[in-house]
Amino acid sequence: MFQKGEYIVYGHQGVCLVEDITRLGISGADKEKLYYVLVPLHVRGSHIYYPVDRETANARKLMTREEAEQLVREIPELPELAVILDKLRENSYKKVLYSGDSRQWMSMVKTLQLRRKDRLIHGKRIASVDDRYLKLVEDVLYGELAFVLEMEREKIQNLVRGRVEETENVWEHA
Repeated sequence: MFQKGEYIVYGHQGVCLVEDITRLGISGADKEKLYYVLVPLHVRGSHIYYPVDRETANARKLMTREEAEQLVREIPELPELAVILDKLRENSYKKVLYSGDSRQWMSMVKTLQLRRKDRLIHGKRIASVDDRYLKLVEDVLYGELAFVLEMEREKIQNLVRGRVEETENVWEHA
């Protein structure tokens, strides 16, 4: 069970503060059921009501500083997402986004950044589905990394891009 005052990651909403744990007094809500009252860090004035008994389905504790640093170090070695059919690309992206798994999120960021660069090099447009999901996954992942590492999001973005570029350099020298 998460604690009041704790920061967690909730689905693809990103880092949230557990503001309260309470029963809801609104019509249609089970008066006996406990809910987390979550406040997303990047959406001021917003509240999410999340049932305590579904805690592990869409929410998790923040990664530790050490886990965050390790994830950034591992970017060049992380596998890219395997999307076999272009028709299934968006479904693959959704599955990763909703997984809540920071390693899968980073693999998706890496994949989409490399795909974007490859398409531009070959004079192709960036697929709108790629662009949309890259923004979504970067938003949630960079938000968590920035919070945990106590860095600005822009610095996280530049750090990740640099590590992704190291991936390219490894392949060029192989």
